[in-house]
Amino acid sequence: MSLLKHGLQLILVLLMLSALSVYGIDRWVSWKSKDHIISDITQVPEFQVAVVLGTSKYLGKTLNEYYSHRINAAISLYELGKVSRFLLSGDNAHRSYNEPWTMKRDLLKAGIPEGNIFLDYAGFRTLDSIVRAKTIFDTDNFLIITQRFHCERALFIAQYHDINATCLAVSDPINHSGIKTRTREVFARTKAFFDLYIFNTQPKFLGPKEPIIIEPTNTTSVDEIVEEQAEPSNKNDSQ
Repeated sequence: MSLLKHGLQLILVLLMLSALSVYGIDRWVSWKSKDHIISDITQVPEFQVAVVLGTSKYLGKTLNEYYSHRINAAISLYELGKVSRFLLSGDNAHRSYNEPWTMKRDLLKAGIPEGNIFLDYAGFRTLDSIVRAKTIFDTDNFLIITQRFHCERALFIAQYHDINATCLAVSDPINHSGIKTRTREVFARTKAFFDLYIFNTQPKFLGPKEPIIIEPTNTTSVDEIVEEQAEPSNKNDSQ
């Protein structure tokens, strides 16, 4: 009986440690990424490339607001002159389900030239989308477009791989509690931690490079904007 009691206590301790670890990873991911997230689209500096992370356009017969908010943000960024090229990364599981092509059609309808749109059909997971943006499409200074919870995990992955990325956090769906999504995200972050630090997981597919050709630019980075705002004024008080 004593052995059974000790066994139950051990299980309880292990469960508590696991819960604390999951919580700690979740908070660490948020902390690591907080300085590279922008919530106001008007504050986004100019980027040559934005990576739009894919999701299903419809949930049944209902438009998926996770999708529409990302696409609308991409269109607005182009119209504001803040982004010139888009890498649309998502799942292409079968002919009737093609996230990159669906996003491309909506950008084309909005008047974005086809030559400014690039497709990554092998963005099966966030890790694949972020790593492939650098290794396959040869871009290392890009804007990610997705919801804030997803921004944090995407940036966590980017930072591990020494990828220079910023994320625009678009709105969550209206009238959506997000409890189910938030719970799923907590475990997705734990998986991301193990993928990066334990298993060294790589994208499912790599292949030859498909560089996105960009022009030299003098755009100001997010870090430079923050530094400028933090610097004291050098003006002479006597003037």
